[in-house]
Order: sequence, then structure tokens, then C-alpha cells
Amino acid sequence: MRLPCRAWTDEQVETSVGALLRGGVLLAAAVVLIGAGVYLRKYGGTTPDYRMFRGEPEDLRSISGIVSAALALRGRGLIQLGLLLLIATPVARVVFSAVAFACQRDYTYVTITLIVLALLLYSLTGGHP
Repeated sequence: MRLPCRAWTDEQVETSVGALLRGGVLLAAAVVLIGAGVYLRKYGGTTPDYRMFRGEPEDLRSISGIVSAALALRGRGLIQLGLLLLIATPVARVVFSAVAFACQRDYTYVTITLIVLALLLYSLTGGHP
């Protein structure tokens, strides 16, 4: 039975936040492991050339490129998607907390949580609005 928004207790919110964090980390780990398997199956037998540094390919430097590579089941794209999911997990926690505080009509904590979310998003964008 789903409780109305105002009926959420602090314990229910904490349990939900814990489940969200666990689920996000497990999902991210699963995606990274699948990506590692795909990558090793294709490149596991090659010898790396450490004399020259090669950064990430250009297509794996944007979210749309990472999603496209992951949908194409490319190993690096899946690994990068898993890392994005891992980064998104605490962001989702902050968003969920803001919603939970709003449902409980605790507007002081809603304000604080939204400030934290704004700072978190600002830092994730590299400090560029």
C-alpha cells in the first residue's frame, strides 16, 4: 500500500534513500562489469603501447556520445555509462530528499537541500552555468 506524501515518516524516507543508494551503486557496478567483459573480450589479447598517451576518444567525452556507445554495446561506452550512473546516484539522492522534505512540509530542509543540489550541479558542470 502506498502512503500519501504527507504520511511519510523519517524512517521510511531513510529506508527509501538507502534503497536508492544501494540500487544505484549496484546498477552502476553491473554496467561497468558488463562493459569490462565486452572490452576484454575484444581487446584482452592486445598488448598496450605505453610509450604514447591516448586519452578518451572524442565520442566518449559527452553524455550523448557515451549513451550512443553504450547502446551500440561498445565496452568503453558501457564502462563510461556505469561511471555516469555512479555519479548520478548521489544526485538522485539529493533530489529524492528534496521531494521527501517537500512532502513532509519541512520547507527549511527543502531550501537547504535545493542549495546543496544547486552547488552539486554547479560543480558537476565544471563551474560553468
